[in-house]
Amino acid sequence: MSLSRVTVTAVRNLHPVTFSPSPRINILYGANGSGKTSVLEAVHLLGLARSFRSTRLTPVIQYEQPTCTVFGQVELAGGGSSNLGISRERQGDFTIRIDGQNARSAAQLAEILPLQLINPDSFRLLEGAPKIRRQFLDWGVFHVEPRFLATWQRLQKALRQRNSWLRHGTLDAASQAAWDRELTLASADIDQFRRDYIKALKPVFERTLSELVELEGLTLSYYRGWDKDRELSEVLAASLHRDQYMGHTQAGPQRADLRLRLGAHNAADILSRGQQKLVVCALRIAQGHLLNQARRGQCIYLVDDLPSELDEQHRRALCRLLEELNCQVFITCVDHEFLREGWQTETPVALFHVEQGHITQTHDHRE
Repeated sequence: MSLSRVTVTAVRNLHPVTFSPSPRINILYGANGSGKTSVLEAVHLLGLARSFRSTRLTPVIQYEQPTCTVFGQVELAGGGSSNLGISRERQGDFTIRIDGQNARSAAQLAEILPLQLINPDSFRLLEGAPKIRRQFLDWGVFHVEPRFLATWQRLQKALRQRNSWLRHGTLDAASQAAWDRELTLASADIDQFRRDYIKALKPVFERTLSELVELEGLTLSYYRGWDKDRELSEVLAASLHRDQYMGHTQAGPQRADLRLRLGAHNAADILSRGQQKLVVCALRIAQGHLLNQARRGQCIYLVDDLPSELDEQHRRALCRLLEELNCQVFITCVDHEFLREGWQTETPVALFHVEQGHITQTHDHRE
């Protein structure tokens, strides 16, 4: 799938614009502060109804404007197209439209428009809190396992009920037992979905990483969120008093993590920033391959400031891997000469110059 048309209004410093991207490679270039990253942010809003640059809406919506909007026409892998729209208001309200109908949740957007982000903050996937790695893992499971979302919603409901009881003691013994059972059953399913996904991801990740950098001894493993040798029901019973003292459930899928180690050490403590970025690129590209295998559609890659922290050899290798995915890619850079080479002759490449919030399509860089 790919975006064939994008309309952006009142997103940061961008002037109202409609542009038609290439179905493959799109390079947005221009000076720092020109609005290149804001274009990626607009696409991100369209796919996930939120920004990747700020948790607050105020800086995303253009000054003195009450609302920002993004519309996109998506060419579907099976043929036909779908029209998406997202409107965000300063007060936090948002409206999602899919083919002229109001949608209930951002999950419906994400299903139609799977997005992967690679940017200068990507190393946080390794250095950051376990929550970031769980989100990475669950993005992949959501897109390849149709049962994941409903099971995840069951898990969240059971977890909220149990945590409320732990804090306020409002459930009787029978209700408490019923919610513990629901939590245990949903947790077992989520854990199995994640295990199956990691089993499929690891060989693709290792093969992809070997195309980018040699890191002998790097391992990827999965911690499910509780003792691997005990049932969750047993763990919940044993930790009940401590959970009551803490006011929340400490064991379960909500504590899961992906662990990347180099020998006996946490990889984030050993690898350079450039190496970390390559590891994250390999993880995200591997996810794209699994999505291609599970569904006929492909995800869209948003790559902000590609030349940053990567030398020419690694830039070329990353471009080759992105190209092999046969998907749509949006890349920002200051000088497109950095990306002049590295694409196959037959690969469609569109250049867009971004200057003071204006976007102008220039030409294919091979012309």
